[in-house]
Amino acid sequence: MSDYRIETKCIQSGYEPENGEPRVVPIYQSTTFRYTSSEQMGRLFDLEESGYFYTRLQNPTNDAVAAKICDLEGGVAAMLTSSGQAANFYAIMNIAGAGDHIVCASAVYGGTYNLYAHTIRKMGVEATFIDPDCSVEELNAAFRENTKAVFGETIANPALVVLDLEKFSKAAHEHGVPFIVDNTFATPVNCRPFEWGADIVTHSTTKYMDGHAACVGGAIVDSGNFDWDAYADKFPGLTTPDETYHGIVYTERFGKGAYITKATAQLMRDLGSIQSPQNAFLLNIGLETLHLRMPRHCENAVKVAEYLKNHEKVAWVSCPSLPGDKYYDMTQKYMPNGTCGVITFGLKGGRDAAVEMMDKLKMVAIVTHVADARSCVLHPASHTHRQMNDQELLEAGVQPDLIRFSVGIENVEDIIADVEQALQ
Repeated sequence: MSDYRIETKCIQSGYEPENGEPRVVPIYQSTTFRYTSSEQMGRLFDLEESGYFYTRLQNPTNDAVAAKICDLEGGVAAMLTSSGQAANFYAIMNIAGAGDHIVCASAVYGGTYNLYAHTIRKMGVEATFIDPDCSVEELNAAFRENTKAVFGETIANPALVVLDLEKFSKAAHEHGVPFIVDNTFATPVNCRPFEWGADIVTHSTTKYMDGHAACVGGAIVDSGNFDWDAYADKFPGLTTPDETYHGIVYTERFGKGAYITKATAQLMRDLGSIQSPQNAFLLNIGLETLHLRMPRHCENAVKVAEYLKNHEKVAWVSCPSLPGDKYYDMTQKYMPNGTCGVITFGLKGGRDAAVEMMDKLKMVAIVTHVADARSCVLHPASHTHRQMNDQELLEAGVQPDLIRFSVGIENVEDIIADVEQALQ
């Protein structure tokens, strides 16, 4: 499908039925797969032959949807996970272990910050968080001899910082490590990080890819561009024998598919954060309209941002696609067709006014979720980021009065009318 445009890929990629087969991706709702030969089953367990034997590792429904996301991003291999959190966990732990270090942009989703700042630290992996707007010199100073990866989000949730992908990818490659990018908010419709030097892309497919708040999921896509063998000493898990598979060396056996194969064969085998085939099926339905929904989200978001910017009770508005925004120029470089449907704003009455206004909304709902067809709001300091102290909140770009507004695809006049009555 590589010759088709992205709109066609959203619908056609990942699954091509043979004559007489189902037109829609089937749900392979089975934990196991039958074989008539014990020898063949053994070859599957030794990674000597491709095939399915247990859904925790691979499933045909999941593989079809992963292949579609891979094609949308322009990668060589992909896998689905049970959530975006699992995707970001696997993406790092596939190449890092106790005693290692990563560099991470400080403006990231609160759950990701907590994962990297606290949880993987307990496993011996330390993270240095750096201001995404830092200078090149400051960025380079964050690296250590044991650094294994650089991580950031194309559009930070909820700070809406647009990451300078070229700056971060250049620094990562100069230090011999991959650049991993969470592309959840932009989606491949609006940004393809591989084209700007990223090596691995992650997604919370729960958001725009699903688009209907129907199923939790995640994905990891490998560009195939990072040369693991060129830095063999840094990445022994990929370049030296894996004794749990009779001495397989992933880069030798699987080439550009080494990273995803290892993540599946090792991490999914042992940790089991698999996406259910039912969820993958629902995700695929969402992907088929991704190219239609994203422009509407972006268009509505800009109109709501313009309305809020001119409202007497609003103190500030952040929308990267809005002229005058701090990240407008960066947006024009990396995402000229739009960013996403999420905007943020604060009220002149501060935190208390923000909470009061949200409680008065009627159509727009207060929910933990973000980035689906329905408009919704959240107060991150009270909800998703409440585990952070004030200093950590500021470093993550979250002000105490910040309202995260996920603008849906309803009629924009109805959205604005609901906000107007709540502000009044």
